[in-house]
Amino acid sequence: MTFGSELTGREIAIVDANAAALGVTRKQLMESAGNAAAGVIRDVADADDRIEIVAGRGNNGGDALVAARFLGAYDCRVTLLGDPDDIGTDIARENWNALERSTVETRTISDSTAFDLSDPDVIVDAMLGTGISGALREPVATAADAINAADATVVSLDVPSGLDASAGTLAEDAVRPDRIVTFHKSKPGLADLDAPLEVADIGVPPGAEYFVERGDLLRLSRPADSHKGDFGEVLVIGGGPYTGAPALAAQSALRAGADLVRVAVPAAIADEVQGYSEDLIVRPFDGTQLTEPAVDPLLDLATDHDSVVLGPGLGAGEATLSAVEAFLADFEGTAVVDADALRVVPDVETGATLICTPHRGEFERMGGHDAADWETRAENVADLAAELDATLLVKGPADIISDGKSTRVSRTGNPGMTVGGTGDVLAGVTGALAATLDPHPAASLGAYVTGRAGDLVVEERGYGLVASDLLDRVPTAMWDEQP
Repeated sequence: MTFGSELTGREIAIVDANAAALGVTRKQLMESAGNAAAGVIRDVADADDRIEIVAGRGNNGGDALVAARFLGAYDCRVTLLGDPDDIGTDIARENWNALERSTVETRTISDSTAFDLSDPDVIVDAMLGTGISGALREPVATAADAINAADATVVSLDVPSGLDASAGTLAEDAVRPDRIVTFHKSKPGLADLDAPLEVADIGVPPGAEYFVERGDLLRLSRPADSHKGDFGEVLVIGGGPYTGAPALAAQSALRAGADLVRVAVPAAIADEVQGYSEDLIVRPFDGTQLTEPAVDPLLDLATDHDSVVLGPGLGAGEATLSAVEAFLADFEGTAVVDADALRVVPDVETGATLICTPHRGEFERMGGHDAADWETRAENVADLAAELDATLLVKGPADIISDGKSTRVSRTGNPGMTVGGTGDVLAGVTGALAATLDPHPAASLGAYVTGRAGDLVVEERGYGLVASDLLDRVPTAMWDEQP
């Protein structure tokens, strides 16, 4: 029920931020990491050994600065690469200031030509952490070369400097340690290195991985050089008996950041759907409801999109459900399936990547087993997700998200969101996220963001919200509370 046995650099940042949201601050984690690192260093150092700690200006260096405080019995020197004023975080800077006021020897190196090691017995590599990739730059490159050439035992903290903790690849000029202590979980590439690895428990609460929290918002970015198309195009297929549902889903996808959203609806209601917003691009198909003659044109249209939201407002007519089944049978992209379209999912054979968003009643109709407590329900959701080979987002007071391998829980949302249409907003938000993210994180964030948008509405005006109230709060929920 977690991210996996290894965490990438981005996932570590997410988990750290989620831990803080749950009350365990990064400062507490740094203190625990430094203590754990000091324990490993003591294991390899003799009592009269001289220890050289080479620290960078990020939190990886901060872990080493904490470790230095636990190594007071040793002849220990701390070398900071760069100007202390450029230390990247407040907590790392606090630990540097504490060392400078102590009896621990400290020095700073900004010019790589001035770097030397003075023949230590143990070297601690804490220059670069899990967020770095590519070849080393100065002064780290010179320091790494000197560390590798030294006749000393080298201990790397979290990852060796030069390991890309996302790809698991090691730069040619990376530090080659004799021992590695990593924190909370292993990182990609560590198991392939020729060095003993210790994974230290630093007190990250289990909920930091299990619950979807504001740290998960770090998956979202909007670079300054972005251009149209970078954030996906979404096709909403819906409508017939209902017009508001597809319009809500489409507007939600736009609010969640999709660059283009097209909404395919029966021609009989196209003008009405268009009337909800000038931002909607309406693509009508013949008839008053979705039927099989529309399937091939819709499949052609869907190939030009990064994700499809299928179901809002379609209804449960026999001809419509047959058309939904025919669409899914031939579709090979990513589809968020909602509302009555969920009825065909258990029996359809499809090459599509499915994200299904049932409420608890729909979950049972799909073959799942509901339970009063969310812990048991989470196990049941995982079972059905594995059986269907789909990602399920089962809505409720606690939203359960599982692909059968990883299960998470989102606890945003409130009783005011029982009103009709909030599920259409969720489907649209998830569709936008699925245009750029993998299915499981897209569904997890879709649940979190939509629920948080509902919470913001209730905080402002109390219960009695309507689904369209969520639209303006979706961007706030996505961006304003990022760690």
